[in-house]
Amino acid sequence: MVIEGSVMEAGLLEVCLTRRVAASPDVVFAAWIDPKQLAKWWGPKGFTNPVCKVDARIGGAMMIDMRSPDGVVYPMTGRFVTIDRPHRLVFVTAAIDDCGKPMFEVLNSVIFNAARGGTEISLVARVIKTTSAAPQYLAGMSQGWCQSLDRLTEFVAEL
Repeated sequence: MVIEGSVMEAGLLEVCLTRRVAASPDVVFAAWIDPKQLAKWWGPKGFTNPVCKVDARIGGAMMIDMRSPDGVVYPMTGRFVTIDRPHRLVFVTAAIDDCGKPMFEVLNSVIFNAARGGTEISLVARVIKTTSAAPQYLAGMSQGWCQSLDRLTEFVAEL
């Protein structure tokens, strides 16, 4: 089940998604903070993550290179703000341009609630900083998150 919404006002983009997955909150939470698991589902359909480094602690960094099906690599960095295992995860991500500078930053808040037969994931991804290069990438943010959560759902079902 997917509930989706986006808001664009005064340059602000926010994506809110809810997804139910057939795995416990512990299993689902681990899939978000273990780099080996995260690399298997992060990003839109068809993308791979040849680089996926995660230091899952408050203030810890993440670095992921998402490779599209046509071979283009989209690097991103991030840092963890809140880790309340297995209930809540808050982290900031930034898409990096060719010069190594952030094009935009997103504050991502993820809540994991036990639900019948698994876990309900509630995600809010809010753009907090942008540059002039950001709009073309942000246009696909909602679709990208939906596809990532589809991949997560498939991944945890196989565990």
